Amino acid sequence: MRVWITLGGFVFLALTVGICAGHTWEGPDAVFRALAGDTSMESALLLEWRVPRVLAAALVGALLGLGGAIFQGVFRNPLAEPYLLGSAGGAALGATVALLVPLSLSQTFSLPILAFAGAWGATLLVIGVARAAGTMDVSTLLLSGVAVSAVLAAFKSFLMLALSDETVSLQVVLSWVLGGMQTPTWAGVGGLAAVSLAALLGCLALAPGLDKLGLGEAMASTFGMNVDRFIGVAVLVGAATVAISVTVGGLIGFVGLAAPHIARWRLGPLHRSVIPASALIGAAIVTLADAIARSALPPAEIPLGLVTAVAGGPFFLFLLARSRQW
Repeated sequence: MRVWITLGGFVFLALTVGICAGHTWEGPDAVFRALAGDTSMESALLLEWRVPRVLAAALVGALLGLGGAIFQGVFRNPLAEPYLLGSAGGAALGATVALLVPLSLSQTFSLPILAFAGAWGATLLVIGVARAAGTMDVSTLLLSGVAVSAVLAAFKSFLMLALSDETVSLQVVLSWVLGGMQTPTWAGVGGLAAVSLAALLGCLALAPGLDKLGLGEAMASTFGMNVDRFIGVAVLVGAATVAISVTVGGLIGFVGLAAPHIARWRLGPLHRSVIPASALIGAAIVTLADAIARSALPPAEIPLGLVTAVAGGPFFLFLLARSRQW
């Protein structure tokens, strides 16, 4: 119980810092006045711009934490991360099409739709390749993911070279690839919260199977599990979770790698606890990273993916150095 209280307090602190931070720092008193119904312009900006963005950042971080917990459980590898099976390459390709190809839809609609379709479609393609090879084991999925990612990256680069000219800037594509939160409406925050809750419930439903899979595929089979089918379902659920986060925040690295590790350090290996804890930790990490991105170099913003990479890179090297212990 103490661990959950600590995690809840950490998320609350991160949300408070996120709401206060920005081009100008607003003290907690200003936040409380805005929440209490103050009608000043300062309070209106906090409620209509900063608070929805902070909540969206927290939900994106929670989704990345959930995706990381699922993928590390499926692959039984502490270095696995949510973009392992080509979802990053697929999302980047979809975003490139939305940003550079003239479409009948506006970018407000086409960007999230195509980014989601690319991220989830890439994972479906990886699963299809693995099934065509006659097996759904971990090594086949990983090799298929590497191949699909390379092909998608090549297509993205081709589109960027072929469609860019003096009227179309590649900076918009690069900005999206580097990650960054956009300020949603309150209705958008509500929709994202509902989808995030559904993702949490879906991931929790996989927890018993992930625990069995952690004992090894042979042992899981003795418990009556159809291992290939379970891996396919778990990968699709994890990929959908990550794809939702990509539509809102772009590609944000290392969060899905770090959050499940921190959760296991505090709560042990059982996924019934690791999955919700990963969501809380991911929410806090992305909220704080977004606060840094908005406030470090005002009035400009640092891409959110760069902030998480600066913090996550050393963490990844630390995990790599200790990987033989696992």
